[in-house]
Amino acid sequence: MKIFIKKIYITIFFFTFLLGNSTVLAKDNKIKYSKENISNYFLGIVSIKQNHNNEAFKYLNQIRTLKNKHSEYNVEFIRTLISLGKFKKAVDFSQEIWNNDEIFFEADLLLGLDAFLKEDYQKAEKYFERLNRISKYNLFFDNFIGNILISWSKAAQNQKDESFKFIEKIPAPFQHLKEIQHIFLQCHFDLDSTKQSFKNLINSKDYNFSRYNFFLANYLLSRGNKTDAKIIIQNSTKKYNSNLLLQQANLFFLNNKVKKIEHLFNCKNPKDSLAEFFYVIANLYSSEDDYRLSNFYLNISLLLNEKFTPNRTLLAENFYYQKKYDESKDVYVFIKSIGQVYYWYASKNIAIILTDEKGKEYSTKALEKDFNSLTKINPRHYYELANFYKDNEFYKESINYYSLALKEIDIDNPLAAKIFDRRGTSYERLDDWENAEKDLLKSLEIKPDQPHVLNYLAYTWIDKGIHLDEGLEMLKKAVQLRKNDGYITDSLGWAYYAKKDYNEANYFLQKAVELLPSDPIINDHYADSLWMLNKNIQARYIWKNILKSDVAEVKLKEKIKKKMIFGITK
Repeated sequence: MKIFIKKIYITIFFFTFLLGNSTVLAKDNKIKYSKENISNYFLGIVSIKQNHNNEAFKYLNQIRTLKNKHSEYNVEFIRTLISLGKFKKAVDFSQEIWNNDEIFFEADLLLGLDAFLKEDYQKAEKYFERLNRISKYNLFFDNFIGNILISWSKAAQNQKDESFKFIEKIPAPFQHLKEIQHIFLQCHFDLDSTKQSFKNLINSKDYNFSRYNFFLANYLLSRGNKTDAKIIIQNSTKKYNSNLLLQQANLFFLNNKVKKIEHLFNCKNPKDSLAEFFYVIANLYSSEDDYRLSNFYLNISLLLNEKFTPNRTLLAENFYYQKKYDESKDVYVFIKSIGQVYYWYASKNIAIILTDEKGKEYSTKALEKDFNSLTKINPRHYYELANFYKDNEFYKESINYYSLALKEIDIDNPLAAKIFDRRGTSYERLDDWENAEKDLLKSLEIKPDQPHVLNYLAYTWIDKGIHLDEGLEMLKKAVQLRKNDGYITDSLGWAYYAKKDYNEANYFLQKAVELLPSDPIINDHYADSLWMLNKNIQARYIWKNILKSDVAEVKLKEKIKKKMIFGITK
């Protein structure tokens, strides 16, 4: 942090010097590059880098005289305004800086959307056409965003052929997004091909389009086909049991609240389909860890369709990764109102934040309080609460809730193997190996091809010096299932070491080091195998490096110090 601030002030110094000299020669004294202006600019940029949008707005708003001289200022100010939900201010500022001779992506986008929302489609399209051009403000979206926006402008004017024509202009690199918007256009114009097009998209093997089961069900509901919509949601919920949107939609069906599904989205409304488009763009930026730009597009999405509150989960997640914990908690509290699925999801994430802020005991109590507020508790709730206790090292409590979950499910339930595995490792942490071993074996009985469960059980056997042959076979199987997993490869090497097959041990332990070169335990295992092959110099070299490691535990370093003196006896 000190180095970062030092660099900032060095930059400020040179910038001040250059501008200080330029003002002497400047003919236009109305634009003053004063120390105060320079300070506000850099304080605004620092606030942006630290994800403090309110502070950034405060500083950047004081130097709006830069708008005609400094393009980067314009970009950052507009993005800050949108991130704060100040859409009207952003539009007004975009109008001030707009220039017919210069393509400014953010300004054209906002001015076009403003005209679109006011149903002035001819004006909107003039701005949208400019978005198709590559410029220093638009390096990536060649013929992409502009054509999608023009297409929906045509659709809003009921110009079907024109709207599809502009969708077809979207280039190949954006094929998936083109396909999605093409289907929404079919939905908008109520074409007979809509249902099958949704199904083709959802069944694609190239990408996970599970989310679009919701939109297919939503479309069927708009056609009065409640039965098929319900079947689609039920089937997709079983297949994608971690998808919040599908889980909540299924609960709406179970509770006869179908209107809530219809309320969230309407493909007849071009704004709703555009909102989904910008949500996908926001997701793409979030996946690249560009949370600020993700929030820019997400806020545009929410402006277009504020009813689709489930999309705010991305906003909460972005805030969390930006370490803006208060803002993240506020959004999570807001989305609790969507329904029980989002209530529980938000509660878990708030508890994670509270763990950092107020400690493990406080956060677990807070989560259990929300757990007790659930109207209908199911096995997954028990399982997830148990996981939270386990992750925070409350192993007895985790065992209690894992056991409650097991009472509620059949052995063929997809959760069963996971619960036995998790409960078994909790028993192991409490040194109750008898129960731990039973649960881990039961987990493998239900689902034999679990590499990490095979690894955990077999490695523990090896470490205890029991069932060496069986453990070795388990680890061979685990390595076949996860060939490039450094930890599992290390376990296999260590199993050969326990059986005194030092050549095979050395082979796999060296491979494990290549996969995880900075892991001190794996390096120690490798050094042990080298020692047993009389390669003492190489072994000592590795041990010395482990002693210099900041991540190696004190106990490990103490053992290594003894090996450095006495070596290893065969």
